[in-house]
Amino acid sequence: MISAQAVLSGDRRALAKALTLVEDNPQQAHALIANLYKHAGSCHIIGITGPRGSGKSTLVNSLGNRLRSLGQSVGVLAIDPSSPFTRGAILGDRIRMGDLAGDHGVFIRSLATRGSLGGLARATSEAATIMDAAGFDRVIIETVGVGQAEVEIVNVAHTTVLVEAPDLGDDIQTLKAGLLEIADLVLVNQADNPKAEQAFRAMQVMLSTGYCAGLGEDPCTDAISGPDDVAHRPDSENIWQVPLLKTVALTGEGVDPLVQHLDLHYAYLERSGELSRRRRAAARWALEMKLHDSLYTNFVDNQVEGKISSLVEAVLSGETDPYSAADHLLKEWNRYDAHKRS
Repeated sequence: MISAQAVLSGDRRALAKALTLVEDNPQQAHALIANLYKHAGSCHIIGITGPRGSGKSTLVNSLGNRLRSLGQSVGVLAIDPSSPFTRGAILGDRIRMGDLAGDHGVFIRSLATRGSLGGLARATSEAATIMDAAGFDRVIIETVGVGQAEVEIVNVAHTTVLVEAPDLGDDIQTLKAGLLEIADLVLVNQADNPKAEQAFRAMQVMLSTGYCAGLGEDPCTDAISGPDDVAHRPDSENIWQVPLLKTVALTGEGVDPLVQHLDLHYAYLERSGELSRRRRAAARWALEMKLHDSLYTNFVDNQVEGKISSLVEAVLSGETDPYSAADHLLKEWNRYDAHKRS
């Protein structure tokens, strides 16, 4: 039995066991999560997302090092894609975070998607809650390499950082609705690439009515480190203008301005009341996900699986259609539930 008190006290072995439990046996983890949940809510949860090859893991490594140099403790949840057939995963993102290994102020945990869509693992929300309760100052969630519609990170993170890079293929795909709409900060990584300026300009066009507006003479052309007026842009009307930054994650260039903007965004969230709104939305999303999972599991476990298989055959033969079959199953469930209650 895993002690909630051990997790709260910072016991790393207990933390590791708690994360394993919530990933492998979510039903058994309910009591533990219930005991930890009331102790969560004080850390800054940062989502790092973007397409495959943009350098997210390397960026997390550099960001973690910088936060540690500032005396902050860091929890990292690295989401790795798993096979749709075996559900296995390489869990290789840690390889790119080698600089953080061995630091007692850092805890890195890989989570396999196990068929979950949206860029996250199914246990991501609970794992973040556990790390939050364990007392980390920042929890960084690195999503799998995502496409334009995989935006579930916004349901967990307080601040979402979109990482882009040159030479990733169709730049227009990046600019479509989806990822760019959920970003609180946008980074063009690998800024030492000769084609980085082209990618930066494309992003600048998309954000021209927000971040690049009203900041003087084209601040988007400044050097990687960024000028002071970029790090302290006006948001006096509680309107967050998404900043566009350059980084070279491999060398750590541009990470200091990134940390500055993460702090600015969290301060904005607190000042504007947006932090409370996002936490409420995250709680609702977690509740709806658990409700969906529990209802479906309960539905299938109560002698419905065989009926689903027979109805699949009926759909294939043309005797019925998926909608009518689903209605039939729901009516069966309602009768079963009413009988069980009587």
